[in-house]
Amino acid sequence: MMQPENDIVNIKDLTVAYANSKIVLEKVSFGLPPHKIIGIIGPNGAGKSTLLKAAMGLIPYQSGEIKLLGAPVDKVRRRISYVPQKESVDWDFPASVFDIALLGRYNRLGFFERPGKKDRTIAMRCLEELGMAHLAKRQIGELSGGQQQRVFLARALAQDAELYFMDEPFTGIDVTTEKIVIRLLKNMVKAGKTIVVVHHDLGSVYTYFDWLVLLNHKLIASGSTKEIFTPCLLEKTYGSTLYFSAD
Repeated sequence: MMQPENDIVNIKDLTVAYANSKIVLEKVSFGLPPHKIIGIIGPNGAGKSTLLKAAMGLIPYQSGEIKLLGAPVDKVRRRISYVPQKESVDWDFPASVFDIALLGRYNRLGFFERPGKKDRTIAMRCLEELGMAHLAKRQIGELSGGQQQRVFLARALAQDAELYFMDEPFTGIDVTTEKIVIRLLKNMVKAGKTIVVVHHDLGSVYTYFDWLVLLNHKLIASGSTKEIFTPCLLEKTYGSTLYFSAD
């Protein structure tokens, strides 16, 4: 499968299996263009989160090749941001909202450097963009689910990465927060960022994403939303007839 040289993500023949040899992803290959909001969709257990973790080097894979920003992840990690699922975060950790946002700046510091005034200003500005500055001193465990998600997005924003991987950032949040988040993501793309999102709500796919990856252990399709968000390809992805509107 030929992929353009300017793709910001290049995955070739990726195979990932659990310790019990159950294959989660099998010979998955695709490329993703820069400066777009990209959705990864498919049924539960299809390997969507596994794909992000493998791309970030957080789990091993049996075979294949992954290049991000034209290089292996270890060479470009500082230029990439990862927002995990909320369920994977220890919300009892004794940290304030501001502390979490400031963590986004550490990737940009030297090994022995401490965040300075500029870093603290950026962290607070990111909280302001997500409507969380007034809760800067609050402990993260005291927040609602939507507020917690906003804080972790503020951390990602503070990192000022080029490529963002986000694992279901809209899960468990209220409508107001979802509108704030999607507006933020679209503004980030206008500023030259690329955002890859694992997503499950088919009702919002057409309005949220410029590009899609349809996944069910194997790649079903990858392309512009207008081209591949079709009943035929969705049936191949989910294994059943789905009714949706692309309006």
